[in-house]
Amino acid sequence: MPLDPAVASLLDGLGQQGFQSFEKIGVEATRQTLDTLVGLQNPARDVAAITEVPYGSDPEQRARVYLPPGDGPFPVVLYVHGGGFVGGGLDVVDERARALALDVGAVVVSATYRRAPENRFPAAHDDAYAALQWTAKEITAHGGDAGRIAVMGDSAGANLAAAAVIRARDAGEPAVRAQVLLYPLVDPAADTPSRRAFAEGYLIHLDALAWFGSQYVTGPADVADPRLALDRNDLAGLPPTLVVTTEYDTLRDEGEAFAESLRAAGNEVRATRIDGLVHALYWASGAVPRSAEIHTEAVEHLRANLAAR
Repeated sequence: MPLDPAVASLLDGLGQQGFQSFEKIGVEATRQTLDTLVGLQNPARDVAAITEVPYGSDPEQRARVYLPPGDGPFPVVLYVHGGGFVGGGLDVVDERARALALDVGAVVVSATYRRAPENRFPAAHDDAYAALQWTAKEITAHGGDAGRIAVMGDSAGANLAAAAVIRARDAGEPAVRAQVLLYPLVDPAADTPSRRAFAEGYLIHLDALAWFGSQYVTGPADVADPRLALDRNDLAGLPPTLVVTTEYDTLRDEGEAFAESLRAAGNEVRATRIDGLVHALYWASGAVPRSAEIHTEAVEHLRANLAAR
């Protein structure tokens, strides 16, 4: 379908403001640009309580725990933000974490991690798994039910989330009830029609995608590592999964292929493509009304799979 009018307006506005693709502006400007996406979001809603905690010794190994109103113990969602392994953080996903806590009725653990290029692969992957381990061990003290944990991520964060779930399966713990992958990066070396078709003009350019990767990996061995190249894993025995893709996105085809691979491995999978949208719009709840469709898909999947048994 045609590009959503609100998305077209947003892209036009960014162009008029002199937006340049991320590979052209460098690390610090990229981080600052991603942080400004807070201005595209709905007003933050009130939750019952917010606590910020460390899950490791590095200052970037931190999480915010969002408690919904009501009586627990509540189901739990670990949310790992995107940002190309380079940017993003707790503040830019604060509004989204609050919305998840309220609409799912769950304790949300929003985790940030050591970012590139200061910290190369597998730092962020190790941190996402460490955040999952912390959640399983400590969430009871924050009103959560450690037996009802889901993991969710967007973009690079979806890659980290999926890798953490696979690692937990291989280790035999923690148990994960569901995962939500929003427009995931699946294979850094993928060569798909969507990468070619939407190489320019749709927020995340193909050259920017390559630049983000070059900040994180150190060579071909990293690119082929199953922790990063998700489709190189044995995919059997994973929890019910939602994969959301958007029509005008370089990552669309690999996300949809990954959903098919998960299904072929015997997992319960729901794959949804939202037409008319581009990458990263989960963070644009105020500027693009149809980004609510992404949130609704996530909420419904989490509610269904985190219900008490």
